Amino acid sequence: MTSTMPSPAPTTAFTATPALPAILGTYKRQAPLFVRGDGVYMFDEHGKKYLDLVAGIAVTSLGHNDPGVMNAMQEALATGLIHTSNLYRTAPGEALAQWFVDHSFASSVFFANSGAEANEGAFKFARRWAKGTGHAAKHEIIAVRGSFHGRMPGTLAATDRPAYRLPFRPLMGGVTIVERELDELRTVLDPETAAAVIVEPIQGEGGVRVVDPEFLRGVRELTRERNVLLILDEIQCGLGRTGSFFAHEQIGIVPDMLTIAKPLANGLPIGAILVNDAVARAMQPGDHGTTFGGGPLLAHVAHHVVQRLSDPAMLQHVRETGAWFGEQLQGIADRTGQVRAIRGKGLMWGMDVHEPAAAIIGRAFEKGLLLVSAGEHTLRFLPPLVITKDELAAGLAILEAAMQA
Repeated sequence: MTSTMPSPAPTTAFTATPALPAILGTYKRQAPLFVRGDGVYMFDEHGKKYLDLVAGIAVTSLGHNDPGVMNAMQEALATGLIHTSNLYRTAPGEALAQWFVDHSFASSVFFANSGAEANEGAFKFARRWAKGTGHAAKHEIIAVRGSFHGRMPGTLAATDRPAYRLPFRPLMGGVTIVERELDELRTVLDPETAAAVIVEPIQGEGGVRVVDPEFLRGVRELTRERNVLLILDEIQCGLGRTGSFFAHEQIGIVPDMLTIAKPLANGLPIGAILVNDAVARAMQPGDHGTTFGGGPLLAHVAHHVVQRLSDPAMLQHVRETGAWFGEQLQGIADRTGQVRAIRGKGLMWGMDVHEPAAAIIGRAFEKGLLLVSAGEHTLRFLPPLVITKDELAAGLAILEAAMQA
């Protein structure tokens, strides 16, 4: 019997439309395919070597193919226990949490999968804590000018990047961005409505701007006075990046919550919220959750990484090498006349340039140097913390050539 069903449309019916990449096009990726990493270098499919001054955006602080990290991964894999969910206890997650409790202000730790999730969770924690203060309207989250806290609904509302925010309005309510001025903060920080203030000690995406320590001390005093939580976002500037394990250690303040992520497992996805006793007591079973956060593989590797990044010798290396690096950047500025400003601390630096940063990044890429921007006219330098002065000097020579090309 002959079928009366219509023939299916040809599979080539849509060939007139340009093919889309299999990975959603939210990033403008460089053309070469990277296939290998070793130390402070990455290698593409053609064998070309690139000096990495990006470190996966402040993630691979111990560099690529680090023997200690690789060994920690193998140790974790050898157990056969990669994932259990948070329905069950595992030793690596508990050991990592206890390490943070022993080495920080925190009484408890919540593990997430990323920095944005850590900040989003911290907003929830702040509002949960606020419900117990007796003020029914206490829920507002206050961020400051130049901030970047993530791209999820709550964190995007606290991120001061109009281009990131505009396509997704209306943003989550109850979040306000104010100037980095104590007088303005005093005006908006109502103890009956404000739950938390969130600040980055160094604003990475916001142009590598070192927030004034006196401002941060004033924020801590004001939030304590008005019974408002202080959240410090050290996702990019924490874990050794500035020359102390936590960036706030150099400022002499203690937050109520601290969010960390990027280098925590040197490339494996893990973030964390460190909380004090008051916040920990406010949270109840079922208030928040995560399927993957703090899993045994990630936690075991992270435990190895934090011990390395907190080593006094490592932190001294970051301080000394970072100070030297800043001097070298100033030398380039003096010789080229193409630099408007240089800012930074440790191994986290920004350089404002006259021409678009993307142009310099492109020329440097062709010469084998990986850089990233922090705004249209700001070059950002986030090398692995294990990098040597000789390796940095090689990168600086390429940078100067790219700036003068």
